[in-house]
Amino acid sequence: MFALVCYAAFLATVTYGVGFVGNYWAVFGWQSTWLRSLDLGKSAPLPEAVTVDLLLIALFAVQHSVMARRWFKTWWSRVVPRELERNVYVLASSACLVLLFAEWRPIGFVLFDVSGRAIGAVLVGISFAGWLIAASATFLIDHAELFGLRGVLGASEAARADADAFRTPGLYRIVRHPLYLGFLVAFWASPVMTVGHALFAAGLTLYVLVAIPLEESDLVTLFGERYVTYQKRVRSLLPIPRLNRNERSSP
Repeated sequence: MFALVCYAAFLATVTYGVGFVGNYWAVFGWQSTWLRSLDLGKSAPLPEAVTVDLLLIALFAVQHSVMARRWFKTWWSRVVPRELERNVYVLASSACLVLLFAEWRPIGFVLFDVSGRAIGAVLVGISFAGWLIAASATFLIDHAELFGLRGVLGASEAARADADAFRTPGLYRIVRHPLYLGFLVAFWASPVMTVGHALFAAGLTLYVLVAIPLEESDLVTLFGERYVTYQKRVRSLLPIPRLNRNERSSP
């Protein structure tokens, strides 16, 4: 039950997050004090807004990154049952996002606005594509494990061993981190780019660039040479094939 509650909290938070980042509430004509976005919420003087927003981004980044490290999991398993470690991580991530949604201070200086043009509709479509890429990436590896549902689903030991095996299905064949790629596309593709939106996107981009080396250090420890070979063959975020040595030396 605890695992299912954590997963339900995650689904609700991420669904709200799509509207929060894209300001889609206005698109559907929905209005409520509960429906906030990067550009709609508590007003504040510029210094306060920048400080609060950066602290909210930092809180999410630190929680999300530190709790995912192997050394923290080893220590944390002494505090909470190992079976619930992932569920607590998911719940903590959801709590940090809820706090970010509630306390975000919009910075409404508009950098560009193409919402009334065809390119605006294209950017909305690209943003939705980014969310779909991120969602599909979770199912390509192990959605149940990622969000703490494997124990709830009663997976056998053989199924768990298979889930823990090193695999590169689908999008993972062309980019090592399609989940992060999808998020970055969703964050940056916006028909209206305010300073607040740009601050959010830039802050989360910086988090991704810091988190990838930390995450891959754990993956190299776990999978060894197989992952090192994968790193050499596939780019981290750009789905552009690497050239082999012979191709690089040719004109």
